[in-house]
Amino acid sequence: MQRGTFLTFIVLLLPLLGAALAPLLTRWAGGKAGWLLAIVPSLVFLHFLGMLGMVSEGQPITGGFDWIPSLGVRFSWLLDGLSLTFALLISGIGTLILIYAGGYLDGHPQQGRFFSFILLFMGAMLGLVVSDSFLMLFVFWELTSITSFLLIGFDHEREASRRAALQALLVTGLGGLSLLAGLLVVTQATGFNDLSTLLGSGDALRSSPLYMAAFVLVLGGAFTKSAQFPFHFWLPNAMEAPTPVSAYLHSATMVKAGVYLLMRLNPVMGDTAAWETVLPLFGGTTLLVGTLLAVRQTDLKLMLAYTTVASLGLLVMLTGFGSELAVEAAVLYLIAHSLFKGALFMVAGLLDHETGTRDVTALGGLRKAMPITFAAALLAALSMGGLPLFFGFLAKEEIYAALGFGNGWAALATLVAVAGNSLMFAVAFAVALKPFIGAERKTPKQAHEGPVSLWLGPLVLALAGLLAGLASGWVHAGFSSPMASAVAGRAVEVTISTVPHIGMALLLSAVTVGLGIAAYLSLGTLRGGMAALLTTIGWGPDRGFDQFVRGMLHASVGVTRIVQNGRMDTYMTVTFVCVAAVLLVPMILFGEFPAVPVFPDLQLHEWAIILMAVIGIGAVVYAKSRLVAIVSLGIQGLAVALLFMLFGAPDLSFTQFMIETLSVVILALVMTRLRLALSDHRPLGQKLFDMSVAGLCGAGFGLLLLKVTQQPFNDALSQFFNAYSRTIAHGRNVVNVIIVDFRGFDTLGEIAVVMITGLAILALIRIRAKPDAGKAKEIGR
Repeated sequence: MQRGTFLTFIVLLLPLLGAALAPLLTRWAGGKAGWLLAIVPSLVFLHFLGMLGMVSEGQPITGGFDWIPSLGVRFSWLLDGLSLTFALLISGIGTLILIYAGGYLDGHPQQGRFFSFILLFMGAMLGLVVSDSFLMLFVFWELTSITSFLLIGFDHEREASRRAALQALLVTGLGGLSLLAGLLVVTQATGFNDLSTLLGSGDALRSSPLYMAAFVLVLGGAFTKSAQFPFHFWLPNAMEAPTPVSAYLHSATMVKAGVYLLMRLNPVMGDTAAWETVLPLFGGTTLLVGTLLAVRQTDLKLMLAYTTVASLGLLVMLTGFGSELAVEAAVLYLIAHSLFKGALFMVAGLLDHETGTRDVTALGGLRKAMPITFAAALLAALSMGGLPLFFGFLAKEEIYAALGFGNGWAALATLVAVAGNSLMFAVAFAVALKPFIGAERKTPKQAHEGPVSLWLGPLVLALAGLLAGLASGWVHAGFSSPMASAVAGRAVEVTISTVPHIGMALLLSAVTVGLGIAAYLSLGTLRGGMAALLTTIGWGPDRGFDQFVRGMLHASVGVTRIVQNGRMDTYMTVTFVCVAAVLLVPMILFGEFPAVPVFPDLQLHEWAIILMAVIGIGAVVYAKSRLVAIVSLGIQGLAVALLFMLFGAPDLSFTQFMIETLSVVILALVMTRLRLALSDHRPLGQKLFDMSVAGLCGAGFGLLLLKVTQQPFNDALSQFFNAYSRTIAHGRNVVNVIIVDFRGFDTLGEIAVVMITGLAILALIRIRAKPDAGKAKEIGR
């Protein structure tokens, strides 16, 4: 492994190592643990920052090593403009989140567990965005779902937290299965199992007849992860998690995993009618639904959560729109959103931590008590509102330049974007202004500015949104252009600056600001109207999720009562029917019946053995008691043992003799100890059905064995065992060497099965019927 490859591998492992040490470090360092653990993501950030020069010049960095060489699976990574930007956002914001969490959860008895979970998530998300191998991508994709489940349900004593965690896990977990199926279809369609090769394959996937199947399955994974309508409901419910989780997972990182996947696959799956119709349709719907639900809320975190849903919809709509400007707009908005939304979430948590409430209607006049928090909130809101000098302004200008009014579809998308951005403007300033201006309100806790660990993160992210807008040329050269190039699949140069350009985009921005101010001033009316509308509608996807889970539980109980009814005869019948179907159905469907063999000329003793087997079968069928049937059943085994002996396999014959003798003895012993009817009382119809099933199983096995014996014999294994039994295993008896050495684990497994069976038989024999209460009293007297 080369030095650079080894170093990147170690860097990817750093968050996982930090997670292992977090509980111990927290017990040792106490309140300073957040600052110390922040060193881990800061080192990751610096490592990836060092790659910025090469990647910005258009040179992707790949690396890795063979993971499962026999299957062609590699642990490999791809670092281009898209994955590197995500890695820097994850590690950079992660550094601030760990510091913030140290202050937010200071004194919490489970703070060490929290740090461990969030570092595990950080490692999973880093692995996801840098993965090149499909398998590696899926493994980290599912790991983000598992770790987010742990974080959302961190306060596991509250029912709401447990429900939200389970809901997020089920929704994103089902989406993960859809993604796995999609990646398998992509591999089947193209023959590639890594992103770097797939991205260089041109139209291989788009021209495949499997494209539509891959498209639907991949969208299933992306839409559930990035909370697209109608799967949006899990993200606001996830606000039951502590605020550091909300600020990190559900604004800057995890919920953008679906958007990342769509952006990553845009060069090979985009530019089709399906892509450019479905993504804008669902993205636009999600944008409107998210913003309308946001104005309904009074909880600061829920207001921000629903605008996150809306922002993800906007990103999906832009990614699917297809044009180069739309790709640039999506890239700019993704970066801007990560900065301002992470800051605002931390502001919401800081207000809750210092005042004891997140209800925007119960807050006011905190500007003097919390001046730094107010400054951070205002700066972040200015970027979210898309006002000049901020990076959010560049994103909004590029959105309107990309959509425009070129045709009816573009005009509709533009109107949706204006409406959504206007409502997000109103929510942004509701969060940033209403708690701080106006008359001071009495809060559950005496309000005061939080410690540096709480206001550092939001202030840095808010200032970053301003500095990125002012230094847009440098940001475009290092981040925006390489990222847009990776999403578009060709070289793209982003040139937009903070200097307003007179045109349609600026006019639409002005309209957005005007509508946003009007919505902000009438927020109470809008909230009441949405509340009335939702009450009228009643049902929603969140309630539908509960109904779905209850329905699945009832269905599973019903199915269990049918297939697990406690009757051994039912289990045996189902098992043998399935065996017969597996053996015979493929032969019937594909015409794979064996050729009719020529009946050989048999000698007298061979006829005698066959006759003995037939007599044994008749004895089993016509036996009047179960004990006689068991003894008669051993006749077939003895006949087979005689055949082995006659055809030169005395060791197999001896083994068969032992098995049949022991089986008959043990079964007879068990039958005498269990309280079973001596004779078979099944009705005639049941006997005929069971006989048919047994006959079909026997026919299936017989036909399968005939088919196998009619295939050309491959003696490669025979030659191998003959050549190496003596030289490697030092044994002359090839059969014994195979059983003991070459198949030693098989033999061990068979011994374990026999042992478990013996223990089960012993347990059955030792069962004693308990006397009923009446008899017990009589005995006592």
